[in-house]
Amino acid sequence: MKITISLAQLNVFFGDPDQNFAQIEPAVKQAAEAGADIVVFPEMWNTGYDLTRLEKVADKNGDRTQALLAKLSRKYQITVHGGSVSTAKNGAFYNTTYIFGSDGHLLTTYDKVHLFGLMNEDKYLAAGHQEDHFQLKGIDATSVICYDIRFPEWLRTLSLDNSRIIFVPAEWPTSRMNQWRRLLAARAIENQSFVVAVNRVGSDPDNPFGGHSGIYNPMGDEIVTLDDRPQLKTVTIDTNETDDARGFMPVFEDRRPELYR
Repeated sequence: MKITISLAQLNVFFGDPDQNFAQIEPAVKQAAEAGADIVVFPEMWNTGYDLTRLEKVADKNGDRTQALLAKLSRKYQITVHGGSVSTAKNGAFYNTTYIFGSDGHLLTTYDKVHLFGLMNEDKYLAAGHQEDHFQLKGIDATSVICYDIRFPEWLRTLSLDNSRIIFVPAEWPTSRMNQWRRLLAARAIENQSFVVAVNRVGSDPDNPFGGHSGIYNPMGDEIVTLDDRPQLKTVTIDTNETDDARGFMPVFEDRRPELYR
């Protein structure tokens, strides 16, 4: 199955939801005009890591985000992977993904499972506990968020449910760009899946962010990688490559989970 994907690499404005929300429709429109089946946004694009002001800036119950993404996915008839946003739900704050199908209906939601202490996520955010699976043109896919990619056991758990594509929205600092690209390639190779990763650009008061969003095939090759500027890039992948990779080297069949802990 051929799937056309737009990577929406944005500059996120620190603690300014209105300015950030204003960037979303132009990107969705551009992706739709490019013939994309899905457009993907970066992590925490509504507020950035303005964690000390989440009470003021986080999206209450994700209502504003969901209303916008539902409207745009329906208007432009494109699946929208909403990257992630800061949300206030049930008396806590979360780093939350929303994905809407091209008919405007919510496909899935995911709260970031692994919280990144170096950016104080663990002090301000609550961790998620649920897997994330959805279908794109009949192809099984899954999502994680940023720091999650450092936990191969989590991505393997998600991939065991027949996923062919792993989506990764992120706010990955420039200082660790080499690790970003190597980890994405490794996750693609070991899960014999496509990895679609969208990182933000720009900076906040504490970190510059390096962009280099990209798509990796099941062999770990970079199909495309962006630079460190705001931009939208559209690429077509063929998910039959996952079947080819898994058929040639049946890693999943050769697992010995009784030995793992």
